[in-house]
Amino acid sequence: MPYSTLSRRAFLAMSAALPWAFRGLATAASSASIPVGLELYSVRDDLQKDPEGTVRAVAQMGYQAVEFYAPYFDWSDAQAKSTRKLLDDLGIRCYSTHNNEDFFGPAKIDRAQDLNQILGTKYMVLAWSNPKIDLDGWKALAERLNAASDKLQSSGLKVGYHNHDAEWKPTAGKRPMDILAANTHSSVLLQLDVGTCLEAGADPVAWIQANPGRIRSIHCKDWSPDPGVGYKALFGEGKADWKGIFRAAENGGGVEFYLVEQEGSRYSEQETARRCLAAFRSTHG
Repeated sequence: MPYSTLSRRAFLAMSAALPWAFRGLATAASSASIPVGLELYSVRDDLQKDPEGTVRAVAQMGYQAVEFYAPYFDWSDAQAKSTRKLLDDLGIRCYSTHNNEDFFGPAKIDRAQDLNQILGTKYMVLAWSNPKIDLDGWKALAERLNAASDKLQSSGLKVGYHNHDAEWKPTAGKRPMDILAANTHSSVLLQLDVGTCLEAGADPVAWIQANPGRIRSIHCKDWSPDPGVGYKALFGEGKADWKGIFRAAENGGGVEFYLVEQEGSRYSEQETARRCLAAFRSTHG
């Protein structure tokens, strides 16, 4: 359109729209660069039988990362180094591990730190803590997470917390997840498990928006209200608003990596992981 036929109002409107257009392009580029991994609990039986073969299979599916869970703590240094070499050879990363609560205590935290440094991880995530009977119990848990965070800081490792359904159910009128978020250091990762959040009746999108910069990792696990399906719903088959979750996570949530997690399905473990990755890519773009 020749400039002479373009009204000033139209010109200003177009000019105002340009920054948003460029921001959209930048967001798309950023979105495409966020890696997607697999929480290896999803293939736990195969992993126990053939650890190396299972990790290789996961990488061949197209996953860019893996998250090892608590049994890794029993590895020797040699096993950890061999696993790190395997990851490097495959071109994938272990950004985080899932850990038992005692791994953060004085008897085990140094060993956990050493193993995570060998693996090249960034976050040691507390995978589960028993539900507390009162708010003081949740506040005490927050202090333990802070203490572990302070202890690990010099090594470059950060602490995370992974929710289950209990953290969304009010205690004395307050949700434990809100207590944990308010009483932990901002460096503590709030790893969102979407499925358990949904099962408890909470809103994952609202949670992400309420905690900007803290949701640096998300467990992409779906959930169906059908009692015959529940957590056996594959990614995209359940209740989760994945597009809304991705949008919130990538526009303020602070997400650094996604992790597919599946507790079981109508398919084999590896076929489940393969189908979930295909659905993730189809939805996320």
